[in-house]
Amino acid sequence: MAKTIAEINEKIKKGQAVVVTAEEVIDIARKKGVATAAREIDVVTTGTFGPMCSSSAYFNLGHTSPRIKVGGGRVYFNDVPAYTGVAAVDVILGATAIPEDDPKNRIYPGEFKYGGGHVIEELVAGKDIKLIASAYGTDCYPRKKLETWININTINESVLFNLRNAYQNYNVAVNLSDRMIYTYMGVLKPRLGNANFCSAGQLAPLLNDPFYKTIGVGTKIFLGGGIGYVAWQGTQHNPSAPRTENGVPKRGAGTLAVIGDLKQMKPKWLVGTSFLGYGATITVGIGVPIPVLNEEILQYTLVTDADILAPVVDYSEAYPQRKSDVLAEVSYAELKSGKISVNGKEIPTASLSSYPGAVEIANTLKQWIKKGDFLLTDPVAPLPGVESGIKLKSLEERPLP
Repeated sequence: MAKTIAEINEKIKKGQAVVVTAEEVIDIARKKGVATAAREIDVVTTGTFGPMCSSSAYFNLGHTSPRIKVGGGRVYFNDVPAYTGVAAVDVILGATAIPEDDPKNRIYPGEFKYGGGHVIEELVAGKDIKLIASAYGTDCYPRKKLETWININTINESVLFNLRNAYQNYNVAVNLSDRMIYTYMGVLKPRLGNANFCSAGQLAPLLNDPFYKTIGVGTKIFLGGGIGYVAWQGTQHNPSAPRTENGVPKRGAGTLAVIGDLKQMKPKWLVGTSFLGYGATITVGIGVPIPVLNEEILQYTLVTDADILAPVVDYSEAYPQRKSDVLAEVSYAELKSGKISVNGKEIPTASLSSYPGAVEIANTLKQWIKKGDFLLTDPVAPLPGVESGIKLKSLEERPLP
């Protein structure tokens, strides 16, 4: 039994495609068997909704009269600095950028109330954003100063371009020290007082396609409430991470670089986020359809929270000092139960990502496909897999002359 994406798309156009979420497919396969489920089901939808650094947006502001060249100058969106070293009026805004007058951690722990992710959320919501730009002036771009209001409808291209999203598994963060610490994994209480994790587990896109058999460059996805695409493998893509016998990565492994039209997106699925004592970022909603091309693909989508193991890592010493110590491996079923056991101690758990949000994204994508509003795409290139031999490199520090 084998299907093609073209055949599945024909069924979608006719309203005949059978589409289920990665949560629903587990029970269906248990009741009907893998072979029957693979024949009957055409698409399995996945979802994740959590904080994702390495997210950004790029804009073309449009030309003023007289013209201004912000490239090499400075641009601020609601006092948040953007990167200008691209062209005359093309700029890039990072989700983790913060205003220059933010006290940061000088007042510890810093609150980081507003950053690039918040600006992106407000733009998508249609709010007016204060734009201040300065330039050095040239013969063809003589203007040196610009202060105005913009919104998503008054500028040209507004594109969400995220270099690393949808991590395929990740650490569980704990704190072995005697003091409270503030991290990108949230506030961690001393002496194993709590454990934070960040994944949708059995609904996560890359955990339902562990070897990247269907997800590749050009895959059409749900991104921020609109349509997006996989642009490339994400930064820190690490397919050689250790895996279980079923092929499920036990560490942070694959990642996705994604792109989409910001003007289609919704603030519900792009949320500016602040981490006490750490910084600002953005919470992103992503949903990826898995075409059921054969039984093997269907089998991968049957992964459950009990099948997925994550490493428990100390963020007071092992993580910041890059020590490879892993205190334990725990399943997402354990994590979602509300407690895990590490070093003989029972620890309460909490998720930084929203499982209900992931369920809603998977169901929304399911409805888009069933209504014929979303066709699948054939990837134009695969993501590098285990056979690629890719291994993450460390920064080699060498003394400067």
